[in-house]
Amino acid sequence: MDADRFEASQRSREWFHSLVLLPGAWTVIRVDGRSFSRFTEQHFDKPFDERFAALMDETAQALFTELDARYAYTESDEISILLDPSFDMFGREVEKLVSVTAGIASATFTHRAGIPAHFDSRIWMGTGVSDVVDYFSWRQADAARCALDGWCYWTLRKDGRSARAATHELARLSKADKNELLFAHDVNFNELPAWQRRGVGVWWESFERIGYDPVREIEVSATRRRVRVERELPMKDEYRALIAALADPTP
Repeated sequence: MDADRFEASQRSREWFHSLVLLPGAWTVIRVDGRSFSRFTEQHFDKPFDERFAALMDETAQALFTELDARYAYTESDEISILLDPSFDMFGREVEKLVSVTAGIASATFTHRAGIPAHFDSRIWMGTGVSDVVDYFSWRQADAARCALDGWCYWTLRKDGRSARAATHELARLSKADKNELLFAHDVNFNELPAWQRRGVGVWWESFERIGYDPVREIEVSATRRRVRVERELPMKDEYRALIAALADPTP
């Protein structure tokens, strides 16, 4: 068979879809750790491990800078990356974006941790800044809920409950009951580190860099940008205002 015809016949069997991000849409790519409940229990402390959190921060930064995103947010084993409507990498192809971002996250985490880890990826789209604000408010609320449940679950486990018994007991407790449970074990949920309860944000910030002009023999300043990793995020309305400003910085 002719080599060109043979190659064409094989390529004709490659299967992919041609979905692209909607024109003008705000997009969030969210990557999640695959089977991370078991993975983190095997390799990290519970309910929260500073080393694991640092690895997720670094993975978020890698995705954020690679995609030149507007904002990144990480909590637990997930990372959300905000892309503005003008984003055009890979021709906005959904299949390419989900595969590449899952690959970047998996490679970065594995390289830094020295332990094989896998992430999957999905797409969220919104039509305006208000949708973006709602999305990140939703994810931060999920962070708070998961943090409270995680602390309660592992407090019960370390107190001798089986996994099944701890899960069953938590299912019957209200939010107030869960806080009381922790308080009875000398844990004040509201005084835990903010990154555990609210997640971590990543965005670009501007700064003035002082240099020297040898021709004019004077000091000069230039505006540069750098990645900011914020582990003391605000919450509720203040957080919503922050997201709105990062998504649309124009006055």
